[in-house]
Amino acid sequence: MPTAYGDHPSQIIHRHEPRRGAGPAPVAVLLHGGWWRDLHDAHLMDPLAEDLTAAGWFVWNIEYRRTGTDGGGWPQTADDVARALDLLTATADREDGLDTSRVVAIGHSAGGHLALLTAADSLVTSVVALAPITDMRRCADAGLGEDAVAPFLGPDPTPELYTESSPLRRLPIGVPQLIVHGAADQRVPVEHSRDYVAAARAAGDPVEYREIAGADHFAVIDPAHTAWRTVRDVLGVR
Repeated sequence: MPTAYGDHPSQIIHRHEPRRGAGPAPVAVLLHGGWWRDLHDAHLMDPLAEDLTAAGWFVWNIEYRRTGTDGGGWPQTADDVARALDLLTATADREDGLDTSRVVAIGHSAGGHLALLTAADSLVTSVVALAPITDMRRCADAGLGEDAVAPFLGPDPTPELYTESSPLRRLPIGVPQLIVHGAADQRVPVEHSRDYVAAARAAGDPVEYREIAGADHFAVIDPAHTAWRTVRDVLGVR
């Protein structure tokens, strides 16, 4: 059930109600990856949405403006996610059925980046970041995502902009985090998450880290893979 949180066609949330259970349901906020580009959309997270709703979760799968011809970039893409989370807060205030004591933002790659950036000032109680982008300067210097940072931040980002847009540089974020990364990831090197976890813990954030041997960048969003089963176990999804 799509719900608009703005006037732009990409400012929508695909809402999925839990298919079992009674009483208030925990909420999963899904944020897809794709290096912020409009070649990819929220349907990348449909398999996880199906898995979670079957387990009794309420799912908000958020679309946002992306780079390309969609009008996205910095800061509007992150602003879209924050605006969608504001709608979640307003909805929880007027509707029964949402367990606001468990609102988990689950983001993959660029979606992990957005989840980590927007969690602090929202209803989100924890973050699951799957192979997240955490250090924009490091990604830009390495040309990751076929040089995806430049379309997102602009052609000549200032040091201050790299800092503002990097979860690594904005620690602590103040909510518990689970970081999951495949050791064989060729899109976002696993070293990025190792370094982020060390920095987050040093800043005082409660962080669990799971590194999945042999897993690539997309294994972490495959419901049948060990990586996702690890997430289910940590979240207590049954």
